[in-house]
Amino acid sequence: MEDASAAVVVDARGIVTGWSEGARRLTGHPAEEAVGRAVRELIAPDTPPPGTRPRSGRVMLRHRDGRPVPARLTVRPLFGAEGTPAGNLITAEPSDAAETSLTARAFQQASVAMSVFDTEQRFLRLNDVAFRLMGGPGQELLGQPYLNTVDEGADTLDIARHLRRVVEAGESLHYETVTRAPSEARSHAWNIEMWPVREVSGEVVGTAIAAFDSTEQHRARRRLALLNEAAAGIGTTLDVVRTAEELVALLTSAFADFATVDLLDWVLGADEPPAARPGGVVLRRVAHGSAAHGSPGAAVHLGQTDVYPSYSPPAQALRECRAVLARAGEPDFDRWIAERVAPAPAVRPRPAAVHSLLAVPLRARGTTLGVAVAVRNVHPDGYVAEDAVLAEELASRAAVCVDNARRFARERTTALTLQHSLLPRELPGQAAVEVAHRYLPSESAAGISGDWFDVIPLAGSRVALVVGDVVGHGIPSAATMGRLCMAVRTLADVDLPPDELLTHLDDLVTHLAAGDRDDIGELGATCLYAVYDPVSRRLSVAAAGHPAPALVLPDGTCRLIPVNAGPPLGVGGLPFEATELELPEGTVVALYTDGLVEDRDRDIDRATDELRRALSVPAESLDSLCDGVLKHVLPEEPGDDVALLLARTRALGADRVATRDVPSDPEEVAAARQWAIDMLAAWGLHEIAFITELVVSELVTNAIRYGVPPVKLRLIRDRTLICEVADASSTSPHLRRAHAYDEGGRGLLLVAQLTQRWGSRQTSGGKTIWAEQPLPDPAQGLSAR
Repeated sequence: MEDASAAVVVDARGIVTGWSEGARRLTGHPAEEAVGRAVRELIAPDTPPPGTRPRSGRVMLRHRDGRPVPARLTVRPLFGAEGTPAGNLITAEPSDAAETSLTARAFQQASVAMSVFDTEQRFLRLNDVAFRLMGGPGQELLGQPYLNTVDEGADTLDIARHLRRVVEAGESLHYETVTRAPSEARSHAWNIEMWPVREVSGEVVGTAIAAFDSTEQHRARRRLALLNEAAAGIGTTLDVVRTAEELVALLTSAFADFATVDLLDWVLGADEPPAARPGGVVLRRVAHGSAAHGSPGAAVHLGQTDVYPSYSPPAQALRECRAVLARAGEPDFDRWIAERVAPAPAVRPRPAAVHSLLAVPLRARGTTLGVAVAVRNVHPDGYVAEDAVLAEELASRAAVCVDNARRFARERTTALTLQHSLLPRELPGQAAVEVAHRYLPSESAAGISGDWFDVIPLAGSRVALVVGDVVGHGIPSAATMGRLCMAVRTLADVDLPPDELLTHLDDLVTHLAAGDRDDIGELGATCLYAVYDPVSRRLSVAAAGHPAPALVLPDGTCRLIPVNAGPPLGVGGLPFEATELELPEGTVVALYTDGLVEDRDRDIDRATDELRRALSVPAESLDSLCDGVLKHVLPEEPGDDVALLLARTRALGADRVATRDVPSDPEEVAAARQWAIDMLAAWGLHEIAFITELVVSELVTNAIRYGVPPVKLRLIRDRTLICEVADASSTSPHLRRAHAYDEGGRGLLLVAQLTQRWGSRQTSGGKTIWAEQPLPDPAQGLSAR
């Protein structure tokens, strides 16, 4: 074989039987030295062991003088006469010759990194981009196993594992990875395509890799994913601290090894932002968190304040209203980090030093609320300008949520303060009922609603029990509740029956809505008004779209009062009906707002049954019964405000009430006076007999002179002495100033001067004029004796 081609004939044992002149020029071995020797000793020391056929591909030959000679082998099998394997024909050409072809130049100049490996993961060929990424001369990489040319890590081990998988399975593989090439300072994202290289026979003789740098696309996807997570995961509640915790959780999930959120103190309260002060910035730590083990610990505990010096990145971010990027090696950064990092205990390994930091101001609606800080010490890559842009976007979204939570907390506090100022703090003293009450403001995002309750003493020892609920939430509802609460007290002072009072209240709501059409939806309301008379033990109830009250009888049985609910206030034009019933002494009347039994996830009938069962449970006191009802009926997180008013009825017996029919004759006035004096004597109230005599005389005289028979006189000894005169006339009396020569007109003025208070009320049979005077102090009476 004297031709110029580099050709070698090898028998089945791997022994050279033919050697061309081209082979001599390529390797330096003459034919007489090559024939009869093993081909592995002459061509490729790294070829497979004896008994296995050499493989095609790029190899590094060893010249006779010891220098390496890159070449490309092509192996073709030879067969005997009967078709049995007889050896191989191996042709070789210098790699330089291959470089002159168009396809070779296209491979070498490709814009993506391309490499070819044999089945043992040794480099056979790399293009220019791959050479640059590997950071070494190509001649040194050729023939080297892949793992010997890179730093061992999870990403490089993955690539080696995938190369092995392609050889074993003979299938292509596509995946994306984030890793740092040996010549790169930062990690890059790579779309990697691997495929097997086959012989004509189909045998896999190597693998090829094409790696496309997809860093920009990867960062864009990560940015969109983080922004999407921020939209869904930040601001799930209207709580400032919880919102800060959600921002920290998002940052430490894929952006920072350690993150903190510090807020200005006024953000956590109900105050307005104060004027800026020179010097350091005082911030309160509300949230911090680490991504993994080895991250730095917190220098400030949750809830504590810290002063950030003016040169620190957080203070700069607040002052300049922009993200501040700081790195190790910068004097201010190193100084600040050194001041904040505490020495690690000897038993605990010190975490890696912080090498990069981002401080981003939390600003919303032109107001600075605080600062978020993202730190990297475990992650090898430092923050860059693109990270600062992303952090600003995340912080902007979080800041809006923090500001929303702050505004909600402020409005809730204002509404709650307004509502508490309108609700009765201490219920007025009266003898008709024993009362206990509870008010629970809602914790829902909708805010405080307009629930209210009241206990109003009325004339004749009677008492009015009121509960109501204004539609809507927040300050408008609390303000509307205040209007209605005052209106009910005013109408109750007129002593209207429950159904008439609700009619007047309905007119008021309708007029308010007509005068403020923008908030007409906020002026709807429900109300229940009940009047209890301890003398007759009768309860009169009327409702305007409100749940019926419950009764707990002395024997423990509980039932709802069959009340006609009527339309809600503000509908107008529809009547209200009163329900009247007589109660045994010691009956508990339970009035409540719909938040106790109604909720979107609860069945109202089932909740009402639970209320009846809870009211039937024996309790030491009404306060204990209130607590038991709320515990057993309310869900863990009520969706609406709840007002509960319990009243245990009392009765005034015959020994404390005296009644006399008065004939319509002026001469009966003296007899009425004497009867009253005798009753006061029997009750031991001699000290007020003179005033009572005058009051009885004036009221009975007016009833006989101006009223319509029958006339009745009633004395009630309660916390005060009440004198009542009733007649069948519906004309109400009024005070007037009598002139010097008038013979009358001074009676009611005298009554008003002598008594604690007086008034009149309409009844089904006419009217009743009443007057109250205080009872004498028993202690003063004993000292006088």
